[in-house]
Amino acid sequence: MIRVATIGTSTITERFADAVAHADGIRIEVAYSRGAERGAAFAEKIGAPRASDDLGALLRSGEIDAVYVGSPNGAHAEQARDAIDAGVHVFLEKPATPTAAEFEALVDHAKARGVIVFEGMRNVYDPGMARVAELLPQIGPVRLVSFGQSQYSARYDLVLAGETPNIFDPALAGGALFDLGVYPLSAIVHLFGAPTSVTGSTVTIATGADGAGAAVLTYPGLVGQVSFSKIGVSHRPNEIQGEWGTIEIDEITAPREIALSLRARGGAPASHTADRIEGVENNMVYEVQRFAALVRGEADATPDQQRTLAVLRAVEAIRGAGG
Repeated sequence: MIRVATIGTSTITERFADAVAHADGIRIEVAYSRGAERGAAFAEKIGAPRASDDLGALLRSGEIDAVYVGSPNGAHAEQARDAIDAGVHVFLEKPATPTAAEFEALVDHAKARGVIVFEGMRNVYDPGMARVAELLPQIGPVRLVSFGQSQYSARYDLVLAGETPNIFDPALAGGALFDLGVYPLSAIVHLFGAPTSVTGSTVTIATGADGAGAAVLTYPGLVGQVSFSKIGVSHRPNEIQGEWGTIEIDEITAPREIALSLRARGGAPASHTADRIEGVENNMVYEVQRFAALVRGEADATPDQQRTLAVLRAVEAIRGAGG
């Protein structure tokens, strides 16, 4: 049984705990928070046996095998490094770290210590994404990909009122690109590999963080378009265009409705089919299952880590391009 401690008391950590409860061979053992009372209340909320307000002691206690890092993005690298120092496996909430160099250093350190460092990216482990990959050969050479994730954040109302919530605090690596843009970026990299070049632009809001943006990823013979926003809403489908047909995907974070349209060619008639993917409501379960398999040594973490690095490099290119 893999014993896990959680860091962070936000809604995403609650969803992680729920996912663990529906996965085999892994359980939440401790909930960590800097505040003892808050930690105790959160432990009770997620069903953890106990709480801790001393992270260093917890990591060295021998009572846990892994830690889930669900703290603000800017704290991920340091907390992960401390866990790896203690010989503890690390599950990082996305984005893994603010920079590719930080994550690459964690990967090297984890390998030296004989533990796993892993970024949870729920959509790439979802059965819907596996179905998309299965359909790709049917649409011929892929030429254009357009993925996006836009969801208005209620905390943007706080920004408009003059506040700086964590999710929009650039000092904590907040913003739409890190919070939502990594989903379509990860999907493209998962399906097509690392791009040869990336450029993009973002909309800067009052806190100095990005509120929305778009990017172009270039591949040999293929262009990928990515959009993301936490200050607007979009319900457009995601699309993969090939020379022989098109795949439409309803939701890039949890693909459930997948439509395949093939044009008439070589005497064959045009056709249109739709798949309904059956998946669990909280699809963080799939990333938890992957992490558990990696910790048990049932798979190689290198492909997962290389995808994370490619996405973080794309993020850096977009941020470097400016607004």
